[in-house]
Amino acid sequence: MAGTEPLDRNTLEAAAHWYVELRCEPDAATRAAHQRWLLSDPRHVQAWERLARLQGKLAQVTPGIARPTLSSARAKRREVLKVLSVLLVAGGAGGAVLRDSGVARLMADVRTGVGEQRSLRLDDGSQLQLNTDTAVDIRYGAEWRALELLKGEILVQTAADELSRPFIVHTRQGSIRALGTRFTVRSDNDLTRVCVLEHAVEVRRARAMAAVRVDAGQQLVFSVGEMGNVRPIAAMADAWARQMLIVDDWRLADVVGELQRYRPGYLGCDAAVGGLRVSGAFHLGDIDIVLENLTATLPVRIRRFSRYWTRVEAA
Repeated sequence: MAGTEPLDRNTLEAAAHWYVELRCEPDAATRAAHQRWLLSDPRHVQAWERLARLQGKLAQVTPGIARPTLSSARAKRREVLKVLSVLLVAGGAGGAVLRDSGVARLMADVRTGVGEQRSLRLDDGSQLQLNTDTAVDIRYGAEWRALELLKGEILVQTAADELSRPFIVHTRQGSIRALGTRFTVRSDNDLTRVCVLEHAVEVRRARAMAAVRVDAGQQLVFSVGEMGNVRPIAAMADAWARQMLIVDDWRLADVVGELQRYRPGYLGCDAAVGGLRVSGAFHLGDIDIVLENLTATLPVRIRRFSRYWTRVEAA
């Protein structure tokens, strides 16, 4: 039976394309072409039937395609990826497929590449800045203002809301509710770090009810299973928003690890020099210059095999 045949990704992606095309341009020619596609393969019918069963979920994740047309091919592609993500999950692949395939990040409402930063003004007047290699979904509704940080780091300056909707940032590890504030959130691996620059936030772990208040000048690191202790933030914790990295007595290995976030390819540090201490202010616009500056003050050299493979070693 066609209904029991496994559906490959190409078939599901084609179904997602047709879903978007029919909602954007529901003319006779598009409908006829869609019918020909359906009749060409039983798996196409199976994929389309799955779409029909998921109409409710699709309406929630694709509000933008109710308009007659999308503003650009890039916007249309993003909507296709959103539909595809729902189809993958419905097929039993779940979140693992989304993470492994990169679909969730590709379909993010806003994102940056490695070494790129981006600033934007949200619909309520709040300001959002994305650091390097960051992906964010924006979920504003009648009762809330929400961001989902899929990866990376953001700086948020919340604005007063006429509807008094709460402002919440979600990560895989939990949520951060703003209390009229300016703060950063960074999600790496299995940890979320919150640094509060003005006023306060409330932090909740995923699947936990209790909240921890974090005030200006404080930070908190937490995971799904553990809430860390509230601690003072480092000076200039938001320096990255001005393309600066400011360190005070850091291990060289940690400095290199931070620089790696802003540079494509591999950037490593030999364990023999990883414990050297570093203090200073470094501009993130050109990581190669930062590395050369390190050789002027530390007994290290920079070893390069290619543009995408660099290592800091003992001189």
